[in-house]
Amino acid sequence: MLKEERFEYILRKLQADHKVLHTELSNDLNVSEDTVRRDLEALAASGLLTKVRGGAIPHSPNPFNFTERIAIHEDDKRAIAAKALSFLHNGQTIIMDGGTTTYALAKLFPPALQLTVVTPSIPIAMLLMEHRGVDVILTGGRIFKSSQVTAGIETIRMLEKLRADICFMGVCSLHTEVGVTGPHLDEVTVKNVMVQSASKVIALVTSEKMGTAEPYKVCGIREMDTIITDEKGLAMAGPYRELGINVI
Repeated sequence: MLKEERFEYILRKLQADHKVLHTELSNDLNVSEDTVRRDLEALAASGLLTKVRGGAIPHSPNPFNFTERIAIHEDDKRAIAAKALSFLHNGQTIIMDGGTTTYALAKLFPPALQLTVVTPSIPIAMLLMEHRGVDVILTGGRIFKSSQVTAGIETIRMLEKLRADICFMGVCSLHTEVGVTGPHLDEVTVKNVMVQSASKVIALVTSEKMGTAEPYKVCGIREMDTIITDEKGLAMAGPYRELGINVI
């Protein structure tokens, strides 16, 4: 089998099974595991998958900017946000990460809710400006136009001074072994500080982000206290629950 044919087979299997293993590919393709490793390295270098111990997993499907992403899986995001409402109480200080699922949560804030929201997200800050009971703190820093969030040293310095009750984390990729990851180093660094600055971390994640990975690590999976996901994500929850994480 030609190398290009092996690549095509690996990518088809990855799409179907959401993971590939060295041993299985070696048997399926009738080549050595060393050949399989070289093939996966080449595909990873091309940005077509993420290598993990023993095989590979997909990248997160996140090709659009913030405005375009709002309408993708909109019903699932609204359902996730509705579950997250039960964690909100008057008097809290919460961090709201940038992302369309955290934005969906902000849209559902009850009119009587009174708390403080710290966020790097310009859309969330603008939305909550209209809410009488919510004090909004927008972190400073450089604006990433595609995701409409702030990042950089000024953002980090502000978050480091904070001790929030909850961080609602928008997740690009989530994996039991790799942890929480993202595609952009500056944004990942900010997310890591958010995790360290909150007493509880709640990940809001649609199912297509689960079992995927990106190049830069936010934190280990055990640093998530709760994962809130959609119905399809609940069917994938077993390995996360085995690690002691609450999945709803």
